[in-house]
Amino acid sequence: MTTRKLPMRNLVRHPGRTASLTALIAFLALSLFAGSVIVVSLNSGLHSLENRLGADLIVVPATSRGKIDPEKIYLQGTTGYYYMSASKLEEIRSMEGVAQASGQVFLASLRADCCSMPIQVIGFDPETDFTIRPWIGERLKTDLGKMEVVAGSRVSAGVNEIIRIYGQPCLVTARLDESGTGLDTAVYCNMETIAELLSAAREMNHELKIDGDPAGVVSAIYVKAAPGEAERLAGKISQTRSPKVTVIRTRTVTSDVERSLDGVAHTIAVLIVCVWLLDLVLLTAAFLLLGGERRREFAVLRMLGISRRGLAGVALKEAALVSFFGGLIGIFLGLLILLPFSGLIEQTLGLPFLRPEWPVMLALCVSSLAAVCLVGPAAALIPARKLSRADTGVIMREGT
Repeated sequence: MTTRKLPMRNLVRHPGRTASLTALIAFLALSLFAGSVIVVSLNSGLHSLENRLGADLIVVPATSRGKIDPEKIYLQGTTGYYYMSASKLEEIRSMEGVAQASGQVFLASLRADCCSMPIQVIGFDPETDFTIRPWIGERLKTDLGKMEVVAGSRVSAGVNEIIRIYGQPCLVTARLDESGTGLDTAVYCNMETIAELLSAAREMNHELKIDGDPAGVVSAIYVKAAPGEAERLAGKISQTRSPKVTVIRTRTVTSDVERSLDGVAHTIAVLIVCVWLLDLVLLTAAFLLLGGERRREFAVLRMLGISRRGLAGVALKEAALVSFFGGLIGIFLGLLILLPFSGLIEQTLGLPFLRPEWPVMLALCVSSLAAVCLVGPAAALIPARKLSRADTGVIMREGT
C-alpha cells in the first residue's frame, strides 16, 4: 500500500485539527518574519539617513526646541520651521576647523493639492550644499531653476506636474528614492525659490517670525569638520551668541541610536525565541494528544501492511505540510501588516524605518518559511516515533 497521498488526505479529512495546527505555525511564522523585517528596516533606515545627512554637526537656533526636538532632524528627518540670521552661517564658516558649511531653510506647508498631509519645504544652496545635492543628483542631472522642486518619495506629485505651495505654482522636476524618514514627505528647492515661498506664506498670514528679508535667514547650518575637530568645534559654536544656537553632534546621536537599535533587536530576538519555544512546546503537546487519538488509525494502517518507518513518515509529512501552509499564511499576514503600515511603525518607534528592497524581503520570506518548516516536523518527531512503535495487537484489543 502506498502512503504518498495519505498525509494530505488525513489533513483534509480532519479540518478542525488541521486548522488549529496551521494557526500555531502561522503565528510562529508571522512573529519570525515580522520581527526580522523590523530589525532589518531599522538598520536600513539609520544607514540611509547617515548617507543623506553627511554632516558632523547640525546647528539650529536655540528657540527651535519650542517647536521640535532638534535631534529629530537627524533621527527622522523632521525639520519643522524656525529661523536665524544668515550671518550666523558666515560666522561659522570662518571658524578654524570648519571644512564645509552650508545653510538650509525650512518651511512647513499647509495641505498641498498634491498630497493628503502637510509637506515640508527645504531650501538649500546648490553652490555650497554637501548633504542634499548628492542625493538629488542621483535623480536630477541639471540645476534646479526658480520655482522648481524635487519631491520626496511619499509626495504624490509626479515629474513635470505642478504643485501649489502657499498659492505659488512649483514644477516637480524629479522624485527621490525612499529614505525611510520624514524627508520622504518633503520637497526640495533652491534658495531663490524658498525665499519666494516664505514671502508668499507671510502674505497669507502664516506666522513665521521672520524680521526683514526672507532671503536673509537660514533654519539650520550643516557643518563638516576637519579631521579631529568636530568635538572642539561643537563646543566653540555652542558658546556663540546673537543668536544662541543648539549644536547637534550627529556622531553622538548615531551612537545613541545604534545602542537603541541593538536594544530593540535584542528585545525582538528574545521575543522570537520565547514564541518559538512556546510554539514548539504547544505543537509537541498537540501532536502527542493527537497521537493518542490516532492510535487505532495507525494500528489499522500497520495491519494493512505499512511499515513502522512508513507510519513515522506519514506523521512527519503531515507536520511538514501543515508547517508549509501555516508558514505561507503567517508570512502573508506579515506582509499585509508591514507593507501598508510602515509609516505608522516609523512614527511609533520614533526611528528611521526603511523597508528592505524586494530581493531582501524575498530572502526573509524564504528563510522564515524554511525555519518553520523545520519546527513542525521537529515537534512531531517524538509523537511519530511513539505511534510507529506502538504494539498493534494491544491497541486493537483496547477497543474490544
